[in-house]
Amino acid sequence: MNIRLHKERAPLYERMVERQRECRSSFHVPGHKHGKGLDPQGYDSFSTIMQLDFTELPGLDDLNQPSGIIMEAQQLAADCFGAEETFFLVNGSTVGNLAMILAVCVQDDILIVQRNVHKSIIHGLMLAGARAVFLPPCLDMDSSLFTGVRLMDIISAMDAYPEAKGVLLCNPNYYGMGIELAEVAEAVHKHGMPLLIDEAHGAHYGFHPQLPKSAISSGADVVVQSTHKMLTAMTMGAMLHVQGERINRQALRQRLTMLQSSSPSYPIMASLDLSRRWMHTEGSKSIDKALQGIYYLHKMLKTHIPAIGIMKKQINTTSYATLDPFKITIYDRSGTWNGFELKQKLEQAGCDAEMADPIYVLLQLSLATDDADINRLLDVLLDIFKPISLEKQDFAVEITNNNNMPGFLQTSLPITMKLPHFSDDVKVKAISLQHAVGLRAAEMVIPYPPGIPVLYYGEVITQQAVTYLQYLARQGASFQGTNDASLTDISVFIE
Repeated sequence: MNIRLHKERAPLYERMVERQRECRSSFHVPGHKHGKGLDPQGYDSFSTIMQLDFTELPGLDDLNQPSGIIMEAQQLAADCFGAEETFFLVNGSTVGNLAMILAVCVQDDILIVQRNVHKSIIHGLMLAGARAVFLPPCLDMDSSLFTGVRLMDIISAMDAYPEAKGVLLCNPNYYGMGIELAEVAEAVHKHGMPLLIDEAHGAHYGFHPQLPKSAISSGADVVVQSTHKMLTAMTMGAMLHVQGERINRQALRQRLTMLQSSSPSYPIMASLDLSRRWMHTEGSKSIDKALQGIYYLHKMLKTHIPAIGIMKKQINTTSYATLDPFKITIYDRSGTWNGFELKQKLEQAGCDAEMADPIYVLLQLSLATDDADINRLLDVLLDIFKPISLEKQDFAVEITNNNNMPGFLQTSLPITMKLPHFSDDVKVKAISLQHAVGLRAAEMVIPYPPGIPVLYYGEVITQQAVTYLQYLARQGASFQGTNDASLTDISVFIE
């Protein structure tokens, strides 16, 4: 079959619609029986999608052993995204990250890992019982944000640990900052290792000349993308792309079968199929249209609301190479509101931002962002900033050197990542965060979003980390992984 000739098809979705039109009687799961068992209050919202909520029936294939329409849909996705093989994920990029780690690592294996990664990477290392050699991220002095890693640090780590099973990086970061991966892939492959990329925020990369190259086209061996984040799939819809012989694909399939549900969501898979078809047929055109709206937004903010600062890539920066135009990071140059406060003001006016930190608000746009969204955002921001003199051009806040994040200055020694033990012989106690310096954390502390841990399980707590976490808490940050959501106390090991 010539896949390219069938890119206009969405084989899985089309077969599901055909099945729904057959009006069959269900004597199998799911129990709602095509939506007939819905609570009446939810009928208007759920009835249509539940009519397509199928299971592994004849003709609908099986995600865990695809041989029919799911296999065809995944082949079309591989062609669209430039991979040799693509796997649909119904548990988000999280399950892809777990699977790719478990496919290359077993107990005590070393994996070279960028330190500022999503928590799912850490969980994958814990499940594998692997040892992590953490690479220090670069600090961008213009924005005070941590970005990617330096090629020289990757090479030094591979030279120091030639037995490592691979290199795992996150690119781009949450704010859309990325590094050039082609030279990284070349160096990693020269050392005989695979390059694993968490590209959760880059599923749209490579589809337009004004966007960065994708990780798979840059030579990465396995890449995980959140199709639901930057493209148009349903939440939890993601893909894992593979190429080359450096990844054991049999192991990868087996890990995915273990980790993904044995009752995968057909609506999520169908949304992946449809999202792929849209990118295959209309992707570049849709992105081009969306970019025009983004450039208009930049122009209007600069012209009419000078109190709003917009993070832009500086020509002379070496801390990152690319910046995703669909990620717009703004801040209040007047110093009136911190990032959390500005995000709250946007929400109160009906505009929901992706995330905030003590300085910035991150606005995530996509190819589905339309002119009405752009104009509403502009109106809301104009209203929010009315109290601030729009004539004033010199504002108080300078971003540089406002960073309070604990510094990660060097490559770590191998750190064994273990699952937490909750047994009587392991002494854990909750103590005041301010008194925890020098003790080992018995929980991960994860400001969310973006989901990047500040403290790992078993890591020694420094005064710098305590100061930064207290600063985040005062600014209004939310935390995951902790027993005390307010982060007044932290669980530590008593040794």
